Amino acid sequence: MVKDSEINPSPRGHSETLPASAWVRRFAELIPKGGTVLDLGAGAGRHVRYLSERGHPAVAVDKDVSALADLTGAAGIEIRAADLEDGSPWPLGDRRFAAIVVTNYLYRPLFPAILAALAPGGLLIYETFARGNEKFGRPANPAFLLRSGELLELARGRLRVVAYEHGEVAEPRPAVIQRIAAFNLPDDPA
Repeated sequence: MVKDSEINPSPRGHSETLPASAWVRRFAELIPKGGTVLDLGAGAGRHVRYLSERGHPAVAVDKDVSALADLTGAAGIEIRAADLEDGSPWPLGDRRFAAIVVTNYLYRPLFPAILAALAPGGLLIYETFARGNEKFGRPANPAFLLRSGELLELARGRLRVVAYEHGEVAEPRPAVIQRIAAFNLPDDPA
C-alpha cells in the first residue's frame, strides 16, 4: 500500500493535510445528501475532513490512524483502525455507505468488500495510480498500479459509470492515474 504521505510528504506534519482530490471534489455533489461516506485508506483524512464539512457523516478507515487524532470525538466522524491487508474480516461488517472514497490506495482483494459495502444508489469515487506511473517514481510496483481499464472492469455489470479517466496528470504531481465515479444501481436497466 502506498499512502498520500509517501506520495506527497508534508514537511508541516499531519495537522496540515493536502486538499481534497479534484476528482473527489468534482463528484462530491452526487453523494446523496446526508449519506454516510466511507473514506477507505484515509491517511491524514483529507477526504473525510472535506466530506464532513459538506455535511456527510463519515467513517475513516486506515491501518494507522495517528494522523486522524485531531478528529477523535468530532461530531459525525468515526475513526476505525484496521489492517485491511492482513486477512482479517472486513472491519465494517454489513454496513452500507452512501459513498465510498478511495484514493492513492490499491489492494485488489478488497474489491468485492468495497462493492458489497456500497449502498443501492451509492457512489464509488476511486482514484489511484496506474501502469506507466513507474516512469514518475513511486509507486512503481505493478501490484500497486491499475491495469488499463481495470476500474471499468470492476464496474462492469455492477455499477453505472458517471465518469472514467486514465492517463497522465500534472497535479498534484506528475503521475499516471486511473479514476472512476460510478453509482451502485443493481436494479437499473441501463
